[in-house]
Amino acid sequence: MRPVLALLLVLALAPPAPRAQECGGADSPCRVGLGEYHASVPQRPASERPPAVVHFHGAGASGAAVVGDSSLVEPLLARGYVVIAPTGLTRPGRSGGSWSFGARPRLRDELAFVREVLTDAEARFHIDRSRVLLSGFSIGGSLVWYLACAAPGEFAAFAPVAGGFWEPLPEACAGPVRLLHTHGWRDRTVPLEGRPLRPGLVQGDIFQGLQLWRRTNGCAGRRADSFATDGGFWRRDWADCAPGTALGLILHPGGHEVPPGWADLALDWFETVVPRSH
Repeated sequence: MRPVLALLLVLALAPPAPRAQECGGADSPCRVGLGEYHASVPQRPASERPPAVVHFHGAGASGAAVVGDSSLVEPLLARGYVVIAPTGLTRPGRSGGSWSFGARPRLRDELAFVREVLTDAEARFHIDRSRVLLSGFSIGGSLVWYLACAAPGEFAAFAPVAGGFWEPLPEACAGPVRLLHTHGWRDRTVPLEGRPLRPGLVQGDIFQGLQLWRRTNGCAGRRADSFATDGGFWRRDWADCAPGTALGLILHPGGHEVPPGWADLALDWFETVVPRSH
């Protein structure tokens, strides 16, 4: 038998290459080198390479809890987005997951972890890495601020909720961003003005953080350029800034929560500042 024909016969009879293990649901995390994540995939993706929302949970929670939160996940899935929910590591003496950033004790390199998660999710779920929105709640929202500050160009946009920088605030960030921050007017857990939790652990002032973002984005002034009060949300946007940037603040009358309607509001904003290429 000729060598070429023999090789073709071997290839034809060989078993197919194994597929990546299916994972992602609330009971089946996907595992990467630095940790694990959960995911929900829409029945009808927005495209062959769908966009994705990476959402970081609050303190003591998990990625499984995020994908199990239908009020958060279902509006994102309905619009064709893959929802990716990483899980934080558990600190000694605590329960549930948390995140490492700023002056907090460092359990892992969270940016390296997110890179691993997105590389794995791209292979498993065929997400479009150029259309990834990073969001998070409470301490997960704080992680979004720090990732946006450290690596603004690696993600398309950022939509944190109820969490910002901690003291001491960064002196500068790596580059401009597209960022929409949402916060509750009555939030007592993470007040808009920040609060000390114990010596050396102080939540930062959201307004001071926005001042840093305005400088980073090259905004012409402190005052917002547009205002809106629609659907129970009070919104301010800074538009007179460097090209390709976006900065907005949304307040709602509630407390420490992801407010009803946030998912569609965030995606409307995302699809405006990061339009589809086709």
